[in-house]
This record gives sequence, C-alpha cells and structure tokens, in this order.
Amino acid sequence: MARKTDVLSSYYGEPRKFDPSFNGPVKNRSCTDVVCCLIFVIVILSYIALGTVAWIHGDARKVVYPTDSNGHFCGQQNTLNANKAILFYFNMLKCANPAVLINLQCPTTQLCVSKCPDRFATLLDARNTKSWEYYEQFCKPGFKIEVIRDEDCPAMIVPSRPILQRCFPDFIRRDGILTVANQTIFKDGNNHKRMYVFVCCRGFVIAMVVSLLFILLLRFTAGVLLWLLIFGVITAVAYGIWHCYWEYSSLSGTPGSNVTIPEIWIQADLKIYLQQRQLWLIFMISLSVFEASIVLILIFLRSRLRVAIALLKEGSKAIGYIMSTLFYPLVTFFLLAICTAFSAVTAVFLASSGNAVYKVTSVDDKCVYANITCNPETFIQTNVTNVCPGSQCMFAFYGGETAYHRYILLLHLCNLFVFIWLTNFTIALGQCTLAGAFASYYWALNKPHDIPLCPLYASFSRAIRYHTGSLAFGSLILSVVQMIRIALDYLDHKLKGSHNACARFMLCCLKCCFWCLECFIKFINRNGYIMIAIYGKNFCTSSKDAFFLLMRNVLRVAVLDRVTDFLLFLGKLLIAGSVGTLAFFFFSGELPVLQAEVPSLNYPWVPILTVIFGSYMIANGFFNVFTMCVDTLFLCFCEDLERNDGSSSRPYYMSPGLHKILRKQEEATTSSVAS
Repeated sequence: MARKTDVLSSYYGEPRKFDPSFNGPVKNRSCTDVVCCLIFVIVILSYIALGTVAWIHGDARKVVYPTDSNGHFCGQQNTLNANKAILFYFNMLKCANPAVLINLQCPTTQLCVSKCPDRFATLLDARNTKSWEYYEQFCKPGFKIEVIRDEDCPAMIVPSRPILQRCFPDFIRRDGILTVANQTIFKDGNNHKRMYVFVCCRGFVIAMVVSLLFILLLRFTAGVLLWLLIFGVITAVAYGIWHCYWEYSSLSGTPGSNVTIPEIWIQADLKIYLQQRQLWLIFMISLSVFEASIVLILIFLRSRLRVAIALLKEGSKAIGYIMSTLFYPLVTFFLLAICTAFSAVTAVFLASSGNAVYKVTSVDDKCVYANITCNPETFIQTNVTNVCPGSQCMFAFYGGETAYHRYILLLHLCNLFVFIWLTNFTIALGQCTLAGAFASYYWALNKPHDIPLCPLYASFSRAIRYHTGSLAFGSLILSVVQMIRIALDYLDHKLKGSHNACARFMLCCLKCCFWCLECFIKFINRNGYIMIAIYGKNFCTSSKDAFFLLMRNVLRVAVLDRVTDFLLFLGKLLIAGSVGTLAFFFFSGELPVLQAEVPSLNYPWVPILTVIFGSYMIANGFFNVFTMCVDTLFLCFCEDLERNDGSSSRPYYMSPGLHKILRKQEEATTSSVAS
C-alpha cells in the first residue's frame, strides 16, 4: 500500500531535483507578466490624470472652510462671513438622521458664527430678557423678532467648543457623570495636548525598542525567551482573572455597584466603570476563556513547539545578518502614506468640484418635495412651504449637470479601487523584497561569508525591474475580492432595516465566503511572491509551485501556520498589553514618579487606547518582517529537503540544529501516521 505522503507528492507534482548550479535566488531572469505590467502603468497614469482633473474642477476653499445652509463659506476673507470662521448647527441631533448618508448634508439650519455658545439657554427663556442680545447672534440675519419661525433661531443653545471649525457640545465631567451645560470657563487644553502627545510618543518608542530587543534576543536565547513568553502570558492572564474575581467580590454590597453597563453607557471617568461588579464579571469570564484557549492550544501543539522555536531562532539569525530588513517597513509606510494622501486629496477634490446644489429639507418624512433640487433665492415664492410646513432650501453638496459631474460617483469608485490596488501592490513589493533577501541568506552554504552584498537592495531591484507585472497581477486579484467585500458590506448596511430574512441570510453567507476567499488569496499570494523572489517565474507558475510545495509538506505546514504565528501573536499581545498597562497606571495617577505630570483629562481612555493600538501596530510592523522571514525559510527548507540528501556532494543548506529537530519531528509524525 502506498504511503499517504507519496500519493500527495505524485498528485501535487514531483519533488525538486538536485541542481548543482542552484545556489539561491536566480540571477539571470526576464520580465514576467508584461501585459499586466503595462496595464498597471496605464492605470497609474490614468490615476494621476484623474487627480489632476479633480484638482482643476475642485475648489480648495470648499475643503478648508465649512459651508453654511446658503452655501457661503465661513471665515473666507472679503466676504460677509470673514470674521465668522465657525459653523453652528441649530439642532445637532438631526445630524444623526440616516438621510445624512444619502444627502451628505445635515438636515438642520447651519450658520457661520464668530464663536461657539458658552452657556445654556433656550429661545423661550431668552426672548424679552437681557440674554436676548447674546442669543440672537446665533439666529439667522434679518429675521423678524415679532414672528420668529423655527428655522430662524435655534430652540436652544448649549456650551460648545470648536472642533474642525464646527461647534460641538462640550461634554464635561461633573461628579463622574457625563454632562453638557452650565460650563462658562474653558481652558485651551494646550498643556494637556502636549502631555497627550508626549506620553503616546514615549509609549510608541518603548514598543519599538522592546520589539527590536525581542527579535534580536531570539537569536541567542530563543528557547528560554519563548518559554518565558508563554508562561509570562499565562501568568499575567491568571493574575488578571484573580484580580477581577477579587474586585468582583470586594464590591459585593457596595451601593451602586450592581448597575448594568448599558445603564451607565458612555462616561468620561473610567473609575465609574471600575466600580461596577458586572464589568469585572465580564473581564473575568473573558480572561478565563482566553486562558483556557491558550492552555488547550499549548497542550495540542506541545510536540511542535521545539520545531517552532528552531524556526524562530533561525529567523532571528537571518535578521541579525541582514539588519536592514528591520527598517524596510519604513519604506512600505512611506509608499503607503503617498498612496493614501493622493487618494484622500483626490476624493476631497472630487467631492468639492462643481457648483453648490441645494435640496429641499423637511421635518416631515412624507413631504413630496423632500430632496428635490431648489433655488434658495426663489424658494419663498414657491408652493413648497405651504405643502410641507417648516421645509427649507438648504445647501446639499457640490455638483453639476456636465458629463464630468454626472459620473462623479463612478470616479469615486475608481479612486477607491486604484487606491486598494496600489496598497496591495506596495505590500506585495515589500513581501517579495524581504523574501528575496532572506532566501539569499538561506541558500548561502557558508553563512555569513557566502551571503551576497546588500541582499535587500538587490532583491528590491529585481522585484521592481523584472516582476512589477507579477506583483500587480497578484494584488489585482486580491483587490477585486476586497471591492466585492466592500460592496457586500454596503448592501448589508442598506438591508439592516429589511425584514427579508432570506436575503439577509444569503448576504451573510456571501460575506463569509468572500472573507474566506480573501484569506486564501492572501496565503497563496504571500507564498507565490516568495517563489517569484527565488526563481523569477510569473505569478501563476510561482503560486502553483508554492501551493504544490506546501501540499507535499502539508504535515510540516501546521508547524509554521499554527505554532509560530501563535507564538508571535503572544509576543505582540505582550508588548501592546505591557505598554498599555503603563499608560493606564500613568493616567490613573498610580505611578508615584510621574504623579506631578499627570494631566486631568475628561477622556483618559482615549490616550490609553491610542497607546495600545499604536504599540500593537509598531510591534506588528517588526514582527511582520520576522513572519516573512520564517515563511521564506520554511519554503526554502522544504526545497532543501527535496533537492539535497545531506551527503558531501549534496549538502543541506539548513543549519545542523534545525535539520536535527525537524528530522526528529518528521520521524515522530511518520510513526504516528503509520500506527
């Protein structure tokens, strides 16, 4: 009876044959997927043309200055609103209307003012009092005080502060309760802003240093460090469970501690949440589930931990010899920043191109004239106000009747698709570049003497010169799937109020299927780029070779995709959690050394979440290089086993320690399968 591995090898292609001339990434290669490269270049040139056209038709003033209900700019020089640079909303609550997503305009009167309200007042209380002189500056110019309509003055004003040149209610903390009003003295908050930025930057620097040290220490103490990491995470989570239980028990019988989280909802003071038993119960259950998951994963994968540690140690050696790879994410970040900035500017100028378009807004949803184009100068003379009392002719958006403006939505979709394509291409370029550098390390027989000079630059040059078309092809496939997912998410949002259960179920299934497809394509692309970096073949051939190679070594793939990814995830979690904990203790005033510097913030959870998210992204950036290194070394190892046999004429390129551990793992796996 044929062995299962033999059947897999024959079905998924023949193993690689020994080639005495092969010693790493192929030097003599030709351009691949030329047609897709040409299409990609044409798309980029068209994208630049689209941005230029949008810039020509767009108006920067519409971006810089907010616009009132009459389409006039706030704060623009040489206009009536020159000294009124802030936009005031009569009724901010109407901005939460779902119609805003369709009309792109808040259905309430908007007025340019010189400053936001700093006190609480109502229209009924302010009339015929000394407060009227202050109140009337928030009413429409030219209204008649004898007959004040609803659209002439706001029903009430509340203390507000300008955010992005728009008045937003000023939420303050009073006895731990989130309130608005009765606040007349404001601080500029510059000291708090500086402290906020300073603390976040310190947290990001700590995360960067710890991530770098973690990767470098793996080279010398991989086994000890990873076991300490595992037990450190388990111990930390266990302590968290105990602490949550202690807090839950100590709050028993405390007045006001049994209030549910939905009843509290959003509060500025974190201590209010920490005084509720339900929150600690939720934390305790969540941490218990997480702890149990970690323990079960370690139990089932305990035999593969040695292999994962060997792979991570080898990856740390590779990064140690090619230190420049740790800084390549800065190149990726720079390219992504350019793509994002160009796409955002193009979208803004597309949205601001054309003339002001006015629409009828009404408080009555059944108004037949709602969302109909109108002229503010002749609106009073029409019959609309009689049919729909309280309706107004308000500025909606910028547009026109030319062919350019009729296809503005299509141009927005093109902008979004090309942005996604360029983003995926930039990521693909980084993966292919790093793969070529690490492959040069692996296929050097005498390390580090046989490692080529400047392997990262050489790999980047090969990827740009020969394989732009292949990288564009792979990223194009992924971008199409991601656009379909965006369309499905949009349909799901539109059908949220639908009672058609069948349609919602089918949409949910489609979203799940395309999510799985996206994950599979990312996996195939990633390994395909590694084969492109090594052999220089086109995208389809490289992806097929990578997939067949993985399937011929399917039992070993679990080592890479499960254990190593899990260990690296624990590392990122530990770094982000540690820095976040320091931030929490800092803003809660529990660090005695820094108590004098602690600012009194209304929303301390904002900088804490910022530090945690930023630290995780920084750690993820460093660890992504490490993950790409391990993926490349794993594929090279599988090729090495097929090409060579360890003899003097066909020596292995892997390190002796890695070969010894993986051979033992293979023998144990084979014996378990045979039994």
